[in-house]
Amino acid sequence: MVGFGDSVWLVLVSALWGCTNPLLKCGGQGIEELQEKNVLLRILHQLKFLLLNWKYMIPFLLNQSGSLVFYLTLATVDLSLAVPVTNSLAFLFTSLTAKLMGEKIGNTGTYVGMFLVAIGVSICVYSKS
Repeated sequence: MVGFGDSVWLVLVSALWGCTNPLLKCGGQGIEELQEKNVLLRILHQLKFLLLNWKYMIPFLLNQSGSLVFYLTLATVDLSLAVPVTNSLAFLFTSLTAKLMGEKIGNTGTYVGMFLVAIGVSICVYSKS
């Protein structure tokens, strides 16, 4: 059975993973402009660009903190429940965050899919309780 506290942790993980995806995309803009003929130099320049870019690093660290919370939550939550719940809810949080940032997230089919994902997560949680 999944307790309320476990559910909160799973939703937190989903929010940390999902909400940071569009922010990482936005913070990483400009990396493709780094041109070097030497592959090693290009990788080093790209690493420097990302590590010194606060618009990328803050969402990255938040995203990684979600991974830490997920790892800790696995001690008390069944893996067959934790993975589908967090991944599907992360998709919803990604879509909503992208929409709030002004991106076009799709058509009616996208919203129907999001609704079906929410229904599927509810069924998954209900079946485990």
